[in-house]
Amino acid sequence: MNINLEGKIALVTGASRGIGYFTALELAKAGAHVIACARTVGGLEDLDDAIKAVGGTATLVPFDLADMNAIDALGGSIFERWGKLDILVANAGVLGVISPIGHIEAKVFEKVMTINVTATWRLIRSVDPLLARSDAGRAVIISSGAAHKCRPFWGAYSASKAAVEALARTWAGESRSTPLRVTSVDPGATRTAMRAQAVPGEDPQTLPHPSEVAKAILPLLGPGVTETGKLFIVRENKLVDYRLPE
Repeated sequence: MNINLEGKIALVTGASRGIGYFTALELAKAGAHVIACARTVGGLEDLDDAIKAVGGTATLVPFDLADMNAIDALGGSIFERWGKLDILVANAGVLGVISPIGHIEAKVFEKVMTINVTATWRLIRSVDPLLARSDAGRAVIISSGAAHKCRPFWGAYSASKAAVEALARTWAGESRSTPLRVTSVDPGATRTAMRAQAVPGEDPQTLPHPSEVAKAILPLLGPGVTETGKLFIVRENKLVDYRLPE
């Protein structure tokens, strides 16, 4: 499917590697100008080179998502330069530790919640008025199957992703009568550094490459999307509804 995003402005967090890197690259290939955010300057520079190689353009914004004032300032900077935002891909996140809940250090738990939940809320708050100025605002919030499986020892990460999905669903409901469409995405196990940290004994070659996940995400960001408030499961290539406990 060819997605034409010429003239669109897209913001991607966690863009220096993994799913964020390749989603930013796919957006640039489709014609969007990419605002790429991450902590790692070298990774952002590599992305910029890759985007230029396919004829695209990017603006690099190196900062730590734990810096809430920087998130607030980002929205203002985007407004001053472009006056709107068309696409948000909230991808950045941290795993924390795989550990019994009672063994997780407070500072580790708090970091997971700060980066995965609070920063996502702050980002939504910062760019929501900008997405409202687009004729076809699109937001993808990267979640995880951990939000629903709640496997033993994954407590901090699972709780954070469940919270992120709650934010996305609420935002979708609040903006349902507008052109904005919000989708949570479960990428499934992917060949990323985070996955290697979580499951160090796994053969990464058995997992999909993040570029495959990025290609699956891209159609969710096009102007033809009509659904909102749903979960896209990459491995099954389908949107699913949320249900109350049974």
